[in-house]
Amino acid sequence: MDLQDQLKNLFPDHKPEDTPKETSKASDIWMQDDPIICKYEKRKGKPTTILEGYTGATEDFKALAKEIKTQLSVGGSFKDDKIIIQGDYRDKIMQILKDKGFNVKRVGG
Repeated sequence: MDLQDQLKNLFPDHKPEDTPKETSKASDIWMQDDPIICKYEKRKGKPTTILEGYTGATEDFKALAKEIKTQLSVGGSFKDDKIIIQGDYRDKIMQILKDKGFNVKRVGG
């Protein structure tokens, strides 16, 4: 007896609802025409990836920073209208941003 059968035995009068599945997640982040600059620097001997050039709201850029850090499972911060990611993740970050619809320009190697 599987879980569905057990639930039917516990709640015989229940009628399941048909809920439509969400097919695509709408992005609330403002898209811009100018490219976001993705560059690589070494700070105190450690590699960092820096994203700058976003002209939208600061909250949207912070949300984008959090999403990138979560997807890559890395540390980073948001300071002075720049996203600073620990490590050299330029290729992965550029792919994430392109999938979201942003124009991205690689600077510095």
